[in-house]
Amino acid sequence: MYYVYLLLLKNKQIYTGFSSNLKRRLLEHKNGQVISTKHKRPLYLIHYEVYSLKSDAERREKFLKTSDGKFFLKRQISDLLKKYNLK
Repeated sequence: MYYVYLLLLKNKQIYTGFSSNLKRRLLEHKNGQVISTKHKRPLYLIHYEVYSLKSDAERREKFLKTSDGKFFLKRQISDLLKKYNLK
């Protein structure tokens, strides 16, 4: 299985990532082993999607990092963003 995941960072930004082992990757983020999130902890997993094919997960991650993808994502998780005063 392959995962596309969203993390809420300390600075209230959303980080989008991809992994074949979600538990391991989250531990790496939480332990400061990922350069892009190391100084933005604490962080929280707020959303993830599961894919059977690696290519589908990679395509989804790339899309979510585009401006159209960010717009779609914000609309999809709008209630969650309101909860954290991010909208």
